[in-house]
Amino acid sequence: MSQGTLVKRQVGHRARLALSPAGVRSADDQAHAARTLWNLLHAWWRMMPKEKRTLGHADAAIRQARQDIDFLAVLPAQAAQAVLKTYFRAWQNCWEGHADAPNFKSRLRTVMSVDVPQGRDLNITRVHRRWGMVNLPKVGRVRFRWTKDLPVGKHAGAENRITGARLVKDVLGWHIAFRVQTLQAEPAPHRGPDVGIDVGVTVPLALSHGETYEHGAWLTGKEKARLLHWEQRAAQRKQHRRPGERTSRRLHRTYDRIAGLRAKAKRRALDWQHQTTTAIARTYGTVVVEALTITNMVTSARGTLEAPGKNVAQKAGLNRSISGEAWGRTVTLLTYKTARHGGTLVKVPAPPHTSRRCSACGFTTPGSRQSQAVFVCKNEGCGWEGNADHNAARNVLHLYRMGLALVPAAGRAVVRRAKRVKPAAAR
Repeated sequence: MSQGTLVKRQVGHRARLALSPAGVRSADDQAHAARTLWNLLHAWWRMMPKEKRTLGHADAAIRQARQDIDFLAVLPAQAAQAVLKTYFRAWQNCWEGHADAPNFKSRLRTVMSVDVPQGRDLNITRVHRRWGMVNLPKVGRVRFRWTKDLPVGKHAGAENRITGARLVKDVLGWHIAFRVQTLQAEPAPHRGPDVGIDVGVTVPLALSHGETYEHGAWLTGKEKARLLHWEQRAAQRKQHRRPGERTSRRLHRTYDRIAGLRAKAKRRALDWQHQTTTAIARTYGTVVVEALTITNMVTSARGTLEAPGKNVAQKAGLNRSISGEAWGRTVTLLTYKTARHGGTLVKVPAPPHTSRRCSACGFTTPGSRQSQAVFVCKNEGCGWEGNADHNAARNVLHLYRMGLALVPAAGRAVVRRAKRVKPAAAR
């Protein structure tokens, strides 16, 4: 909804909570109660006839369940209503074809979370530069890491305010995700140059202007050694388990240590992606990427018993490297960040041999890509030489300037041939 040059935006901000042991137990109980309420609601939905599957009947059933089951009383009433609304919204998404039908939530595979639907219940205050305080229903006043300015106090208003929050637990502990509504000026069109991006494993991001964005290992040498130690320890302890025997607490603690190190690596990778995509969105007006089908790229080469695959171990390692780079998440971040800065993200088809085609003459000559990093055109009369990733990024940008773009239509992508775009240098 826009008001002149001002636009309402819904953004999120996640911060780490500093809960006491009693607060952790209270938050865990609320999360388990919310999951149990979801399962009870799902069982009620499947049991009742269609004419009684309404919001009013479900609300009455939840109120009765909270009176009969003491365990559900630890969940605040507002959070229970949020579970009901989320469940009905899940069915609407299913009927509209956006998602599968909702199902039971298991204890071990479900993310523990509790919703705080009303922002006025939070009563957020800033203590000092590093910490803030928030009021959590049935938990109390809790500190959280202040890493971003929030619209609280005199900075809050009808248009700039916190509309709610959600408590989420991962292997690093409990976090709070604020839902922030702001009124921002609509960005002016970005006048920056066009750029093509080629994604890879050796070089994560290569730009058509010759710039590359690379990163090192997400874990240090000591952390890698510690991770290997705990993985070996978990394998040894798992060997002593009998079939059907309950997992010991010692093995659970080992799994928690492994998950903590992997979560630390993922958090560092996400931070690098955010910083890199922000720099690209601020610099370039049009960002062109390939529409890659990543799920097909990471399929296993194992094959079947009749036709076994070749180089299965090497393909499995490549699949892990592709998944670790999270190319789809990079495109998602670039999509909303370019729009926030007034730019545009364009997807072009991914034709075969993009990295083998010469970006100078346009011919695909065998033997031109001599290695992972060196490209030398073997076409007579050309002889262009440069970085192979830089060459692929230039080919991606060339597809956009030729007028090819993928436009989503009816749930699928179609190729649109638009008016030919002149290079930025010729404008």
